[in-house]
Amino acid sequence: MDQLLGVSRDDEKHDGVGYGGDSGQPERDRRGAGPVSFAFTADRKKRFSALLKQYPDRRSAALPALHLAQDQEGYLTTETIETLAQMLDITPASLMDTISFHTLFHTRPRGKYLLQVCQTLSCSLAGADEIVNHLSHRYQIKVGETTPDGRFTLLKVECLGACETAPVVQINDDYYEKVSKEKLNRILDKLS
Repeated sequence: MDQLLGVSRDDEKHDGVGYGGDSGQPERDRRGAGPVSFAFTADRKKRFSALLKQYPDRRSAALPALHLAQDQEGYLTTETIETLAQMLDITPASLMDTISFHTLFHTRPRGKYLLQVCQTLSCSLAGADEIVNHLSHRYQIKVGETTPDGRFTLLKVECLGACETAPVVQINDDYYEKVSKEKLNRILDKLS
C-alpha cells in the first residue's frame, strides 16, 4: 500500500490535460509534461490507513478520503484524483462523478475565504441574488472567481439547509443566516 500513497506518473502517461474547474471540463495542465505526483503527508497516510479499516469496501471511503486530500492540498488536482482512485480501487471518472456532485470539493485553487451564497428558492426569494451582486461588486469578481490577492472566492451553491433563515451565506465553515448587505459588510470587514 505504501507505493499507492505516493504514485508518480511518467512522461508517457502524462497527457497534459487536467480536470478544469468545478465543471469537470478538460483544462490544460499549466505545469507542462513531466513527472507529477500526489502523496499524503506522514500523518495523513496514517489517517488514510485508519479510514480504510473502517470500511469493508475501499470504495466506501471515497468521501472521507477526498476530504483528507483536499484538506492537505487545498483542492483536488488531476494527480490527486488519479492517485486516490487507484488507492480506492475505482476509476478516476467514477471519483470525478463524486467530486462534481458535491459542492464541498474543488478542482482548482480557492481563496482563503470561500464565500458561498445559497441559490435555492427560499434564499433567492429572500434576496440571495442581491447578496451575490453585492459581493461581486465589493470584490470586483464574478461568481466562480477569486480575488487577485487570493483572499476571497465567490460561489453560488445549492441548499445550505437553513431555508427558514434565508438568505444564507457560508464563509468557509461558518453559516450566517438572515444576511443583509449591511450584516455581511460587518462580517467581511472583520476578515479584511
